[in-house]
Amino acid sequence: MTATDPSKSRSSLQTEAASSALRGPRMSISAADEITDRLITAIAIGEYLPGARLPSERDLAASLQAGRMTVRSAIARLVQEGLLETSRGRGGGSFVREQWAASSSASVERTLSARWESMRDTCEAVSLLHGTIARAAAASRTNDDVRVLRERLEAYRAAESGQQSQKADELLHIAIGEAAHNAALQSVLFSLESRVSLAAPAHLWGTQEGMPAMELRALVDHEKLIEAICGGHVERSGSIGAEHARIDLELIEIALRKASGSGVGPD
Repeated sequence: MTATDPSKSRSSLQTEAASSALRGPRMSISAADEITDRLITAIAIGEYLPGARLPSERDLAASLQAGRMTVRSAIARLVQEGLLETSRGRGGGSFVREQWAASSSASVERTLSARWESMRDTCEAVSLLHGTIARAAAASRTNDDVRVLRERLEAYRAAESGQQSQKADELLHIAIGEAAHNAALQSVLFSLESRVSLAAPAHLWGTQEGMPAMELRALVDHEKLIEAICGGHVERSGSIGAEHARIDLELIEIALRKASGSGVGPD
């Protein structure tokens, strides 16, 4: 995947935001509209990938801080738009059918544009903290930590694209956090990452167009990062960890440009 040019991306996004402001304030939307937009966007940017099962209405209502009827209404809309399908009985629920429908762009643009500055700043903080945790892991890792890190790296390498890679990535980063042996750092990171999330506890995984390339890029980063941590290279681990975490912001920028019709990475 071709990395985005941060200065160019921020300039274009700021221009779009200014243009939007000149057109006047947006009309207020209902709670159901907002939750619908958030769920559509969460699916579009890969917090929930095709085939993934959404949490129960009760759990979604709690995480989105919305009423269950509001969540139920939003889910019904996503079913109507072809993004979700539902099934009853044991093993039933709401499952992602499609990641980005023709009607998704408006919701994605509204949701990400409104949160852009906050998400950008939070993603930068997350990146810096990942670097700090990687440094701590390189300084504090034990032989058991090294074994687990190498096992998790192999699991990521062997995982299939999509949900399996997303889960393997999560487990690898959990292992890095545990190797740092600092619960406070892990708690702060979890809190910051939850502020980036729109509707799911999982890391966003990008749009389908760029997902395979992003996963390969992440694999290269993972290999360098685990080698540095296991080798006890503190500063190198921090630099790689911070740079690797910036992928999240790039994926958000790509989704926002796609939604606004100004083009989408990767080349």
